[in-house]
Amino acid sequence: MAEFGNPDVIEEEVDILLIGGGMACCGAGFEIMRWIEGTDLKVKLVDKAALDRSGAVAQGLSAINTYIGTEQDPADYARMVSNDLMGITRDDLAYDLGRHVDESVHLFEEWGLPIWKTDENGERFDGSKGMTPLKDGGKPVRSGKWQIMINGESYKWIVAEATKKAMTSDRIQERIFIVKLVNDKNDKGRVAGAVGFSVRENTVHVYKFKACLLAAGGCVNIFRPRSVGEGTGRAWYPVWNAGSTYSMAAEAGAELTLMENRFVPTRFKDGYGPVGAWFLLFKAKATNAFGEVYMDRNKAMLDDYPPYGKAAVPASCLRNHLMLKEMKEGRGPIYMDTVTALANLKKVLTPREVKHLEAEAWEDFLDMCVGQCGIWVGENIEPEKKNSELMPTEPYLLGSHSGCCGIWVSGPTDVGAPTEEAEAGVPAHLPSGWNWGYRSMTTVKGLFTAGDGVGASGHKFSSGSHAEGRMAAKSMVKFCLDNADWKPELDTPVDQLVEEIYKPVRTFMEFKNYSTAIDVNPNYITPKMLQFRLQKIMDEYVAGVATYYITNAEMLKVAEEKLEMLKEDAAKMRAKDLHELLRAWENYHRILTAEAHMKHIQFREESRYPGFYYRADKNFVDEENWHCFVNSIYDKETKKWTCFKRKHVDLVDKSKLFKSGAH
Repeated sequence: MAEFGNPDVIEEEVDILLIGGGMACCGAGFEIMRWIEGTDLKVKLVDKAALDRSGAVAQGLSAINTYIGTEQDPADYARMVSNDLMGITRDDLAYDLGRHVDESVHLFEEWGLPIWKTDENGERFDGSKGMTPLKDGGKPVRSGKWQIMINGESYKWIVAEATKKAMTSDRIQERIFIVKLVNDKNDKGRVAGAVGFSVRENTVHVYKFKACLLAAGGCVNIFRPRSVGEGTGRAWYPVWNAGSTYSMAAEAGAELTLMENRFVPTRFKDGYGPVGAWFLLFKAKATNAFGEVYMDRNKAMLDDYPPYGKAAVPASCLRNHLMLKEMKEGRGPIYMDTVTALANLKKVLTPREVKHLEAEAWEDFLDMCVGQCGIWVGENIEPEKKNSELMPTEPYLLGSHSGCCGIWVSGPTDVGAPTEEAEAGVPAHLPSGWNWGYRSMTTVKGLFTAGDGVGASGHKFSSGSHAEGRMAAKSMVKFCLDNADWKPELDTPVDQLVEEIYKPVRTFMEFKNYSTAIDVNPNYITPKMLQFRLQKIMDEYVAGVATYYITNAEMLKVAEEKLEMLKEDAAKMRAKDLHELLRAWENYHRILTAEAHMKHIQFREESRYPGFYYRADKNFVDEENWHCFVNSIYDKETKKWTCFKRKHVDLVDKSKLFKSGAH
């Protein structure tokens, strides 16, 4: 095996490369096999972790958050997505997903995922033992309008197993971190390859392809987390999601959208445990320290944000907005009233159901956030006897949960998406409109995305990300068959790519003997220290927890300067081993993603998402001037961002969503 610092270089050519191992790539990997049958197309899936526990579903889930069923239709789904994200989403993408997502859920059940059901008397049962499958009319236990309950501690394992069986092991490569896309030598607007390295062996891997699916999750840890010291690394969103999807796409020239959007979930304090089942299934209320339900106390605040505050379920950011008022005015801590919720349920449920419910109070965490159980045990919390604190977290960037930042992609051809609606200022080389031929393709030819990668289309969650991967799989096969004679050529020599990837290693090797303390050296910075700097900048100037999510034009200007200097220092990161090389490249990706986020907030002169962030100098929602998409492109040669507007168009009638008199 090659020694550290002198890696073996492995070159490979395939037709389609899947980058990532989460729900989106699992969906694509499973689906693509049926479409390449009878062709000679070569497919490979590359993941920096291991497929069984990769992605946001790694620890498991207690509910599937997107299941349309018979009670709603795809238009209802598109309306919900739009309202929750303050009116600016792509109806074509949401509607398209809404008509495909249930099929993924039916597959999960077929593969063995236990889904809760109700019998003819309405009584709830774990799993689906002996009960009718969903696809044949079985009735799921809904915890909300869109959510269905599951026993999901092995959810990802089950989904990954189906992908592995479909693709077979020779098409799946684990522990390879793809860090850079490479454009085509003869067409700069096209992607031709990708390069990465093994996190276990001293090898660099170079792939050439006709098409790739870039679905490596969203971004966590660009803001300083609330957890410090022994809790460092604990976050709501998986810590291995380093913005690789956004940064690699941006460097390849793809158009990004709504990168100003972020998600600040309200979660159980310190453990980041999920609250969805408590709000939706257990019907618990959140209160201030004096037992007042702040959603009732501050209800009038929702009138400032018509129509989004007037829906039966106000937008997620607005619910945070009302909570933050309590905290800032000294009526904290905030609590989840678990005691009252469980007492009320005991009045209407059978003893068997009560016993099951108390077990579920714990299982909700055991399924998806085991650390929260540790906190409950350590703090002597029994939910039927003692309430638990809630807290809004640090911000996360994502496109598949209650956030919608990401990449601008081509929509379906049959939903009537606008084609000639670009605002003035859109760079001429970008396609106009919302569709340019291949569903899920970015503005870079051959580059597709799904899950957290697709912008302007939130609330996909696990099932939607899987379905979106399946849709992208079909599109990529069509793209490859349409471009059967095209041969990829990398625009950068392989040896140059290897040197670029191993630069942090070279830096360490050159300067490691300069000082006696290996971590203290004027010639390099450790990845850990660089990440602390990034988090401090974002936290204090770009609306992190330190400022109650508040920023302004002047603070953003300071952030801009500091990020420029940080990028200079990032070129001097060291890597003393493969783990640090992994961390160094994650940092490169995080910095570029953070910069995109900052630039978009700077460009959008309003506070579109109150409760997620506030521009103190533009603290209002400006429907007249900013009911639009903010999009951007990055020039990797000049390292400059260009932000611009794209028009927003409603394709689904939104009036049905809101209460009478809300318009």
